[in-house]
Amino acid sequence: MRFGVIGTNWITEEFIRSGKEVEGFSLTAVYSRTEERARSFAQTHDAPYVFTDVETMAKSKVLDAVYIASPNSFHAKQAILCMENGLHVLCEKPVASNAAEAKAMMLAAKQNGVLLMEAVKSTLAPNFQAIQENIHKLGIIRRYFAGNCQYSSRYDAYKEGTVLNAFDPAFSNGAMMDIGIYCLYPMVVLFGKPSSVKAEAIMLDSGVDGEGSILMKYEDKEAVVIYSKITDSYLPAEIQGENATMVIDKINHLKKIEIRYRDGRVEDVTRPQTPKLMHYEIREFMELVQQGALESATNTHANSLITMEIMDEARKQVGLVYPADRSDADL
Repeated sequence: MRFGVIGTNWITEEFIRSGKEVEGFSLTAVYSRTEERARSFAQTHDAPYVFTDVETMAKSKVLDAVYIASPNSFHAKQAILCMENGLHVLCEKPVASNAAEAKAMMLAAKQNGVLLMEAVKSTLAPNFQAIQENIHKLGIIRRYFAGNCQYSSRYDAYKEGTVLNAFDPAFSNGAMMDIGIYCLYPMVVLFGKPSSVKAEAIMLDSGVDGEGSILMKYEDKEAVVIYSKITDSYLPAEIQGENATMVIDKINHLKKIEIRYRDGRVEDVTRPQTPKLMHYEIREFMELVQQGALESATNTHANSLITMEIMDEARKQVGLVYPADRSDADL
């Protein structure tokens, strides 16, 4: 499968390294706004084609699919352009800036008969399957708790007066969009849409959230999610049931899964998996294309949209607004 990449950052490099270890993967083209950067990146990763215009790339006929890892604010416009030219799209999380953009992307996928999948790698890993297949052992579930707090290396530059992309609202960034989604997306896959959302955040002067917390209510359970780019946390995630609690080492990596029963028994349900979780999302995406499927059974359009709607509501409550939220924002 011939892939083009949009974005030339560290996560694109991780995608390429992982892709080259998946049978049938071929890196064919690189897009960057500057030709110098595009050529340098393409040469490093042995890509034969270079583009500085997304439309030219989309119409080139040298690709089957694109991986989009540009800033969040560009995802919708670039993805729709590619899908209108018959390309399948694997789009980094969050799939869009807001639910309106996500809906437009999903409509474009449907109208053009192509696959659109959000690149949330954790929910496609073997240990997430272990969670799904063993969660019944917990009895009635009462609480989901997940945290993802990682002090950003870019925060030091921010404190010195340099606002990089990670803390710039123009790019639809911030703590929730960047890493809070790793807590929210698995929750949605497991439990669906909550009935209520209550959010708090510490806002930075640049206009994005440095950290935040969201309390969500389901009919018979609650969910608590915390995230931060200005502090660290070492807490595991938990799914608490009346019979047992599932303890998850790192919700974004799922390194170890244990069930701790009320009688003191501990059951390790961890499965072997590669530390390169991108293997699983790339393999899933390629298999879906080969099958002619238009969406993943796990990272579904519905799950992506619900997650986006939760984040929209949380942003509304804490006053986090992006230029992309304007009604006249250009798709």
